[in-house]
Amino acid sequence: MFKILSKSAFAANEFDIWIDAPQIARNGHAGQFCVLRVNETGERIPLTVAEYDREGGRIRMIFQTVGKTTTALGKLNEGDCIHDILGPLGTPSEVKKYGTVLMIGGGVGIAALFPIIKALKEAGNKVITILGGRTKDLVIMMDECAKYSDELIVTTDDGSYGVKGVVTTAMDMLAQRGEKIDYCWAIGPSIMMKFASLKAKELQIPCWVSLNPIMIDGTGMCGGCRVTVNDKIRFACVDGPEFDGWGVNWNEFMTRLRQYKDEEKISLEKYKSEVGE
Repeated sequence: MFKILSKSAFAANEFDIWIDAPQIARNGHAGQFCVLRVNETGERIPLTVAEYDREGGRIRMIFQTVGKTTTALGKLNEGDCIHDILGPLGTPSEVKKYGTVLMIGGGVGIAALFPIIKALKEAGNKVITILGGRTKDLVIMMDECAKYSDELIVTTDDGSYGVKGVVTTAMDMLAQRGEKIDYCWAIGPSIMMKFASLKAKELQIPCWVSLNPIMIDGTGMCGGCRVTVNDKIRFACVDGPEFDGWGVNWNEFMTRLRQYKDEEKISLEKYKSEVGE
């Protein structure tokens, strides 16, 4: 059992929790994730760790309630326990001194991007961060990302804050002013990562993306998380979650994400009926 030490909300369906997990906190690195079950009969879902507090023996997770399991997780409060958490899993981010790195985040993907921003800054890089969302309220962790960034650019679809447009709008702005970028990371909704990768390729910037496909065991045994990168089958849970954004078969990836859409809807409706919603 893993006890929830604190819980807060960014929005009605976005939660920020700290969990007592000393072993994971001690061994985890930027870019890795965990697989958890809310209860004994629950499904296994992957969540990225936003922060590791090694001294306090706790980890931070930020998630959005979308399906049955994240909805059930969102109903837990401080003092409640998550049944099991397996981690850290996956290959850590390749953190070193590149020079100037561009960090692109959207939605709750910003939580996955944050520890990489911090690690790259601590490795001596110049860090430029672009955070995007439909509105200002959907852009999380701005202050925390700014703390470890030399420059923070925020884009909103509706122009309610920062630059009106999407993350590729800001990428074009940087290119137009002659900013030399040595490497970039893009983490967020699949459609955002796709177009950020295409723009990075156009600008000839090597680009890492973090893929979070359908996952079950998280150890490479089931094969459910397979993705195609540079025409080769890879398993996101052990070969990733970070891959070369230029080489991802984005159409296949996004199609597979929608594979169980109908079943997920039925499961969520059944769960809400059971809990009286």
